[in-house]
Amino acid sequence: MMAKTNNPYTDAPQTGITRRYEFNISRGVIAPDGYEKRVILVNDQFPGPLIEANWGDYIEVKVTNSITDEPPEGTAIHWHGFLQSGTPFMDGVPGVSQCPIAPGKSFTYKFRAELYGTSWYHSHYSAQYAGGLQGPIVVYGPRNVDYDVDLGPIMVGDWWHKDYYEVVKEVMTPHYSGRASSDNNLINGKMNFDCSTVGAGDETPCTDNAGLSKFRFIPGRTHRLRFINSGAEGTQRISIDEHNMTVIANDFVSIEPYDTQVITLGVGQRVDVIVHAHAELGSAYWLRANLSSCSSVKQPLALAAIYYQGADDGSIPTSTPWDVPDPGTCANDDLELTKPSYPMELPEPSWTQHMDIGTTTNSSGNSLWEFGGVTAKVNYNDPSLLRSRESGFQFESDFNVINYGSNTSVRIIVNNPGPSPHPMHAHGLNMFVLAAGSGNYSASTTVLNTENPMRRDVQMVVANGFIVVQMDASKNPGVWPFHCHVTWHSSAGFFSQLLFQPDELQTHQFEVPHDVHQTCHDWAEFTKRVVPDQIDSGL
Repeated sequence: MMAKTNNPYTDAPQTGITRRYEFNISRGVIAPDGYEKRVILVNDQFPGPLIEANWGDYIEVKVTNSITDEPPEGTAIHWHGFLQSGTPFMDGVPGVSQCPIAPGKSFTYKFRAELYGTSWYHSHYSAQYAGGLQGPIVVYGPRNVDYDVDLGPIMVGDWWHKDYYEVVKEVMTPHYSGRASSDNNLINGKMNFDCSTVGAGDETPCTDNAGLSKFRFIPGRTHRLRFINSGAEGTQRISIDEHNMTVIANDFVSIEPYDTQVITLGVGQRVDVIVHAHAELGSAYWLRANLSSCSSVKQPLALAAIYYQGADDGSIPTSTPWDVPDPGTCANDDLELTKPSYPMELPEPSWTQHMDIGTTTNSSGNSLWEFGGVTAKVNYNDPSLLRSRESGFQFESDFNVINYGSNTSVRIIVNNPGPSPHPMHAHGLNMFVLAAGSGNYSASTTVLNTENPMRRDVQMVVANGFIVVQMDASKNPGVWPFHCHVTWHSSAGFFSQLLFQPDELQTHQFEVPHDVHQTCHDWAEFTKRVVPDQIDSGL
């Protein structure tokens, strides 16, 4: 199969194979940069274990919630970028597609690898994934470029020394007007930290020179690197000293290759690159991940070492970084550069909608986000998708459910008049990205790219800017979140729920699975004994 000739949405082979995994979610203490922190882990690992599958396989993951004390918490895992066609209850969003998994209980997710490439999984319960509950996914499929070595996933992400819930409480404090800042930046869960910079009176155990991630290049060979921004807030600028990178995929979409020295990754985005190892045996170079100046961070630079065969892997590279100034916009690469390998015709939109980003202050003095004029939240005990099936399509306004009825293709114009950039993530589909620019959208001046436009599941909208995206609402009935992937922004209400093809949701095909009902029953029993401290939106 070839990326250019096989439709990535319809041509997945029927492999008959199910890849099975078991995840145990529990509390732990780690120090990935030397600073000790209480976290939530998958199988006692950070990042969590790699999930691997071939295109067309099924993936089955039994998730056991062992967060039973200090205090007990619910959880749910989202499989980022997976379409979940016909399996909307497996999307892993508490309050939307399921109730949270109660402490001491298990839930088994099963879904098909309909797309191929690089992605990740993470908790969608409050801001829990910023506390460590995340890991990589690789789905192997057709190639659009030949290469020799697959170095696998490389997770890059900002790192917070405070417990994730402490940051949520800070952000949700009445009259809070600042920006929460991360403490460090990690590559595959590693980076050094200068322990002398901790705050006065902070007696947390801290060790200098905790260690960096290391990678091996073979001279003369081409290597595939799969970058994932798994952070909570910061936009990454990634480069390899003295090496060009050839971009071959954005998110789950293979693209026509182009060369660059720096790639930009918003939270949730993935970029796959090919790098030719042109140097000699024994060489060593820095891989750099720099949190952009449009992000809020105390220590923005993360380093990992790339050692060619024959190099001393204890040596310190002396390579020279590329001189490519940070534009400070957090913008993705120009849409003229990013063209999918498999072209798809853009349908005429049956509905066009403006959804503006804004802020508000509620009666308690909390600073909150609005999306489409609504500050949203979920009810963990009453998920939207289950209510759609069993009680009809009436929702409280703060659920921010938008019912698109029988519309087949929805065009959404997102205006962002504020000073913060936002990585906009759509569940259940890939967006056609028709435009991205600065200022307010204007129908008279904005040129839409309608010829084989970029498709992806996360797109950056810059500060004081806009994006125009189009979504195929015909093929995947469900209730699909469309939200900012900055964790603290979604906590403060920045999300919506897109209800596609409600009539089809009422058919036999979409009956609520027994295990989904049981999970809600277990959660209801748990919340009779323990009242969750849901001070944020829940997402």
